[in-house]
Amino acid sequence: MIRIPLSTYRLQFNQHFTFAHATEIVPYLAALGISHCYASPYLRARPGSMHGYDIIDHHHLNPEIGTPEEYEKFVSTLHEHGMGQILDIVPNHMGVMGADNAWWLDVLENGEASAYADFFDIDWEPLKDELQGKVLVPVLADQYGIVLDRGELKLSFDPEKGEFSIFYFQHRFPVNPREYSRILSAVAAQLQSQLGESNEDLLELQSLITAFGHLPGRTDNAPEKRAERNRDKEINKKRLAALCARSHHVIAVIESTASKMNGVPGEAGSLDALHELIKNQAFRLAYWRAAADDINYRRFFDVNDLAAVRQENEAVFTQTHEFVLQLLRERKIDGLRIDHPDGLYDPSEYFSRLQSGASTNENGAKGVYVVIEKVLSSDEQLSHEWPIHGTTGYDFANLVNGLFVDPDGEGHLTDAYHSFIGEALDFKALVYKCKKLVMDRSLNSELNVLANHLSRIALADRHTCDFTVKSLRDALTETIACFPVYRTYVTGHQVSTSDLKHITEAIDCAKAKSTSPDSSVYDFIREVLLTRQAEGHAQFYQSSVAHFAMRFQQYSSAVMAKGFEDTSLYRYHRLTSLNDVGGHPLRFGVSAQEFHCEMERRARSWPHAMLATSTHDSKRSEDVRARINVLSEIPDVWRERVSHWRELNSKYKHEDVPTANDEYLLYQTLVGTWPVRSTSNEIEHNYIRRVSEYMLKAIREAKDRTGWSSPNEAYESRMNEFVNAVLTDKTFIVEVGLFQRKILRFGMLNSLAQTLIKLTVPGVPDIYQGNELWRFDLVDPDNRRPVDYATRESVLREIRASEELSGDHLQMDARELSDNLEDGRIKIYTIWKALGLRRSQPDLFTQGDYAALYAEGSGANHVISYTRSFGESVLIVVVPRLISRLLGGRGALPCGREIWPDTFLQLRIPAETYHNLFTGEVLCSEESGDDARLPLASVLKDFPVAVLVKQQ
Repeated sequence: MIRIPLSTYRLQFNQHFTFAHATEIVPYLAALGISHCYASPYLRARPGSMHGYDIIDHHHLNPEIGTPEEYEKFVSTLHEHGMGQILDIVPNHMGVMGADNAWWLDVLENGEASAYADFFDIDWEPLKDELQGKVLVPVLADQYGIVLDRGELKLSFDPEKGEFSIFYFQHRFPVNPREYSRILSAVAAQLQSQLGESNEDLLELQSLITAFGHLPGRTDNAPEKRAERNRDKEINKKRLAALCARSHHVIAVIESTASKMNGVPGEAGSLDALHELIKNQAFRLAYWRAAADDINYRRFFDVNDLAAVRQENEAVFTQTHEFVLQLLRERKIDGLRIDHPDGLYDPSEYFSRLQSGASTNENGAKGVYVVIEKVLSSDEQLSHEWPIHGTTGYDFANLVNGLFVDPDGEGHLTDAYHSFIGEALDFKALVYKCKKLVMDRSLNSELNVLANHLSRIALADRHTCDFTVKSLRDALTETIACFPVYRTYVTGHQVSTSDLKHITEAIDCAKAKSTSPDSSVYDFIREVLLTRQAEGHAQFYQSSVAHFAMRFQQYSSAVMAKGFEDTSLYRYHRLTSLNDVGGHPLRFGVSAQEFHCEMERRARSWPHAMLATSTHDSKRSEDVRARINVLSEIPDVWRERVSHWRELNSKYKHEDVPTANDEYLLYQTLVGTWPVRSTSNEIEHNYIRRVSEYMLKAIREAKDRTGWSSPNEAYESRMNEFVNAVLTDKTFIVEVGLFQRKILRFGMLNSLAQTLIKLTVPGVPDIYQGNELWRFDLVDPDNRRPVDYATRESVLREIRASEELSGDHLQMDARELSDNLEDGRIKIYTIWKALGLRRSQPDLFTQGDYAALYAEGSGANHVISYTRSFGESVLIVVVPRLISRLLGGRGALPCGREIWPDTFLQLRIPAETYHNLFTGEVLCSEESGDDARLPLASVLKDFPVAVLVKQQ
C-alpha cells in the first residue's frame, strides 16, 4: 500500500548537517505535525559536497553524512515518532573527475572496452579524428601543452595495486593497461643491466610486459573481448603488485623510470615520452574551455564534472537503483523525488521501470509515492500516463505567489523599470536571445553532435540529401531557441497531441525568424522530430530518426534551463518575485478564478502532488518574494524611491558600474531581504557579505558584463565596491530601513496567507528547512545556511504550552501573535495548527473535494476562500490578499469591522456552526436566501487568516 505523506519537511544533508543532527530534531518535527522528512540526496557523493547531487557511488551512504548505524538510528527515530521519509534521488548524472568515481575511472582506463562504457552517454565516434575512441576530459586550467611543459601532469605508480596513473593535482587518470608495456620495457632494460638476464624478478617482469601487451585493445567492445580484457588486466596488476611486494628494487626502478618520463619543466624534449604515453590513452586531456566545442559526453547542463548516465540501459538502472529500491522494500524510505527527469532519454519508461522495481504489482502501477522535479511552462500539463503522483511543486509556488501580485500595478511597474534602465526590454525576445547565447557559448558541442546526426539522416534520403550540415545546424539553433517548453516526450512509437502542438509552434516560429531563402529544412526537422520522416524507411533509418528526436529533447531541456532559468531570469528585473524556477515573469498576477480552476483540476488529477513555496532551487525564499510582491501594489511610490536612491548613490558608481539593470536588481534585493529588526543606521557585516555574494552570482549568471567562464574582474570588483559603499552609507541605510518598514508587515501577511493556502489545498505541503519562521534567503548557497533549530523548538514549545493554559480561549493569544508579526511566531503557530488538523482529519486533505467560495462587498477582491469537504467533514479557508491596497498603505492588520465593514463570504450551503482553528471562536453563518453567508468582520476579527471547521 502506498503511503501518501500528509506533509513533508525538506532537510539539506551535508557534512555540517548529518544523520545525527537530523535525528536530534525528529521530535521537534513530529511536534510541529510533519509526517515525512524530505531528504536531499545522501548516497555517497564527491568529498565535501554541500548538496549531494554529485553522486559517485549509488550503493552506499555518504560517509560524510553518517555511518550506517547513525542512519539506522535516524530511521528508527522517525518510525518511533510515527514519521517516514521521502528521498531525493539523482538518476540523470554522476560526479566525475577527481579520483573517486570507480565507473568513470574504469572508462578512462579502458575506453570502449570498459564494462561501464555504456553507462555514460559518450560519443565514441565524434567528428574530430583525434577523439575517435576517446573521451575528452576538459579539466586543465590552461592549454594542454602549457600544462605539460609546466610539469603539472605526473605519471605515478601504486605498488600495492600494481597500477599506473597520470595525476593532475587531485584528478587521477588511469593509464591504459596495454600501455604498461611501454613503461615496463624501460624498467626491464634497466633491471637487465643491473641484475642479469636470468633474474627471476626480471623474468616475471618480462612475462608481464608480454601479458599487458596482449590485452584486447581499448576500442574492442565485443562482449567476449571486454570480458577478457577486464579479467586479465586485473590478474596482471595483481602479479605486478606481488612482484613489487617482494622486490623493493623493482619498485625503485619503476619509480625512477616514471620520474624520468615526467621530465623537467621547461625542457620540452624531456616531456616527449610522457606526451606519447598520454596520446595513447582512452582520454584526451584538454583545457576546460575546449568543452564548449569539443566535449563528447553528455553532461548535466554545462557542468563538466557531472556526467550523464544512460538510464535507458537496464543495467544502468539496476546498478544505480539497487540500494534505493532495497531501502524502499525495507520501509526505510516511503517515497522518492526524482531530480531532473527532463534529462532522461525516455522519462515515461524510467518512471514505469521505477514503479515496477518498487512494487509487487505486475502491471507497474503506482507502487511507491513518486514526485518529479518537472518544470512546467505556462500552458503545459503533466502527462497523466506517467505512473507518478505529480511535481515537486514549482508550478504551485508560482501560482500561489501570483495571487499576491496586483495586476493593476503592471503598467506602472513596467514603466518604472523601463525608465530606470533606459530601454523597453522585451522578455520573449530576451529568452530567445539568451537561449542562443548558451548554445553558442556553453552547449555548442552538443549542438554539433545533433547537427551531424541529423545530417546523416538527411543524406540517407534522396529528398533531403542536399541539406548541408551548416543549414541543418542553423535551423536546429532557431528551432531550439523558439521552443516553447523545456522538451517534448516523443518516442519511437508515440507522439502526443501536446508534443505535436509544441513542435509545430517551434517550427513556425523558427521559420518566421529565419533569414534563409529555403524554409524546407524546417519542414524536414519537423518531420524528424515527429518521427514521421521514418515512415516507409528501413528499420535502421527508423531507429536513427527516433534516436535523434529523443536526443533533441534532452538537449532542448538543457538549453531552456540554462537560457531561461539561469540567464534570462537574471537579466529581467521588472518584478523579481516572479523570477523563479517554473515562473513566468510576464504572468503579472493570478486571479481568484484562475487559482480556483487550477486547484479544482489539481484535486481531480494530481491530489497528491507536492506543494512548495520555497525549495533548495528557489531564486528567493517565500518570505522574500512575498515582500517584493508588495511593490506591485505601490508602483509609483517604488518608482520615486529607486530614482531617488540612484541619485543618492551615483557618487559611488564608477563609469557604468553597476549597469542600471544590475542596480535595479540590487535595490529589489535589499527591499526583499532587509533585516526585520534593523532600525539603526548600521548594517551587520554578515548581511553585506551575503548581498555581495548574491550580486556576484547574479551578474555572472546574467552573462552580460561578466560570467562564470570569462569573469570580468574589473566589473565584479567595482560591483562589490558599490554594494559595500551603499550598505555603509548611513543616509541610504536609514532610507531603505524606513521604506521597508512600510511594506514589511504586508509582506509577512502575504507569506502567512500563502503558507495557509499551501497547507490546505489539494496536495502534499512541503516546508523547506527553517521556513516555519521568517527566513529571508536568496539563491543557493545562501538558502543552505544552517538553521537555528534550538530557537524554533523553543518557540513551538512556548506556543504549545500557552495553548494548553488557554484551553479553548485562544482569542487573546491569537491577537498577541498578530500584533507581533515581526517575531515570526505567528507563522509557526499557523503551520502547527494546520498540520495538526491535517493529522486529525487525513481523509479530508488526501481525498477531500475542493470548492471555490467568493465574497461580496467592497473587500471582495481582497480575499481568497474555498472549502475542503469529505463526507460530513467540512472546513472553510479564508485569507486576505493585496493587503497594502486594501489598507491604503496603513500598517494595520486586515482584521475587524473597520477593514471588512460590508464584505460577506457566500457559502452556497445551508447555515452551519464553525470553530475557528486559530482563535477558538465559534461562528454561526447567517441565512442569505437559500444559502448562508459569513461576515468577514467576524471571520477575520482577531487573526489575519482563518480556517473554520464545521462542528459536528
